[in-house]
Amino acid sequence: MRADAVRGHLDGLLLAALEGGPLHGYAIIAAVQERSGGALELRTGTIYPALTKLERLGLLRSTWDSVGERRRRSYELTDAGRRRLASERSAWEEFTAAIGSVLNPAAPPHPAS
Repeated sequence: MRADAVRGHLDGLLLAALEGGPLHGYAIIAAVQERSGGALELRTGTIYPALTKLERLGLLRSTWDSVGERRRRSYELTDAGRRRLASERSAWEEFTAAIGSVLNPAAPPHPAS
């Protein structure tokens, strides 16, 4: 899948990946890749600025964890993030229904009599 295919949908993808609970950056990338059946491969240079933006908007909160001697930041949804995810899903369903009705019409239109 083309890299630009996620453009405009990255925030929703990240929020959805975090719906099940806190994850660190690489786990978010893995969750999106797994849930997409390998079709979506996000890069760290793409997600970290987006995660920072989502946190700044109050949609995520982060904490630092230590794993051995390494520190990593984990992200989780806020209540506002859950509301935004619901909104993103609704907008996505409307968008895909509209595009689907054009690309795959259920029945060809009948000429007016």
